[in-house]
Amino acid sequence: MKSKVICLLLGAVMAAGVLAGCGNKAASTENTSNTSSDKTEDAQVSDNAAASGDDGKFIVGFDAEYPPYGYMDENGEYTGFDLELAQAVCDMEGWEFVAQPIAWEAKDQELDSGAIDCIWNGFTINGREDEYEFSDAYVNNEQVIVVSSTSGIKALTDLAGKTVGVQQASAALDVLTDEEQQKSLGDTFGTMQQFTDYNVAFTELQSGSLDALAIDVGVAEYQISSRGADDFIILSEPLNSEQYGVGFKLGNTALRDTVNADLHKLAADGTIKTLAEKYEIADMICIE
Repeated sequence: MKSKVICLLLGAVMAAGVLAGCGNKAASTENTSNTSSDKTEDAQVSDNAAASGDDGKFIVGFDAEYPPYGYMDENGEYTGFDLELAQAVCDMEGWEFVAQPIAWEAKDQELDSGAIDCIWNGFTINGREDEYEFSDAYVNNEQVIVVSSTSGIKALTDLAGKTVGVQQASAALDVLTDEEQQKSLGDTFGTMQQFTDYNVAFTELQSGSLDALAIDVGVAEYQISSRGADDFIILSEPLNSEQYGVGFKLGNTALRDTVNADLHKLAADGTIKTLAEKYEIADMICIE
């Protein structure tokens, strides 16, 4: 998030330069002099950017094939629980919301380059705490296994020798390749096939090219609901439990804190509950 820095050089021959702090959008447009109120507002902001960029935009990086959190609807518009929630934050802050679809495996490059301001799309906190500045968790999630209802697969142990799909750079892939989590299970698979998005993976599962799919439970339930509830089964034993948060670039604590405070306000006024009910994930919300 870029900061607006206004340098005021005061005085004549014996005067020293004074550097004024970085204000938010409202401060930069409404105030034209370095008053004491300007200094008070600047002191509240910190050296990290607390507002949107110079053009007033808040750019959210998301996976456009990840319903119900972020996806393209039948009208060709990007929507989803996370995107509507991000829009609500922008409405509170007076920012222009920009939904920026990204390749999930390139999310770190997008964030580090400044092409996006945050990663907000069913983004798992657990195991990544030292890699990003995260908001508080707002959704409880599980990684699960989905199979065809006619597959005969009833338990995780039945996956030995099977072809299992997973999204590239996903939390499910991390779980199945991490020694401290479910790598021992992943090692029993005949093949672990990686996909760029879960829409394609689900289509492969539906066609019989995959025996099973490792996926977030919310995404699994959405896909099953839209494709045929009788055609799939979610195994009763989850791979793991985790939580979602909004991820910001390391060091950008001010923007994180601004968005985090807004999330709690949106939880308190019922906005998050309303959106969660709309997208049928009300039982997964964990923020207050």
